[in-house]
Amino acid sequence: MYEDKTLKCKECGADFVFTAGEQEFYAERGFQNEPQRCKGCRDNRKNAARGPREYFAATCAACGKEAKVPFEPKTDRPVYCSDCFAKLKEQGE
Repeated sequence: MYEDKTLKCKECGADFVFTAGEQEFYAERGFQNEPQRCKGCRDNRKNAARGPREYFAATCAACGKEAKVPFEPKTDRPVYCSDCFAKLKEQGE
């Protein structure tokens, strides 16, 4: 029913594909307008509206290195650096 469409971003002028899956998603939610910006420009606008992200210093519970995290660490929960977090995620813990 839906077919991929090539649209032009009103922000940067680049062509981008409005996929059949995205069109179905829009229709299911009752959105009547097609997107006017490519994913990169949409993400940039969304991030600009949020303001700068605050990072907090923490000590990794696994290796002891200092890590910067985008949330305020709590004393009752372990915090991991990105390397140790990735290893734990691989192990399925």
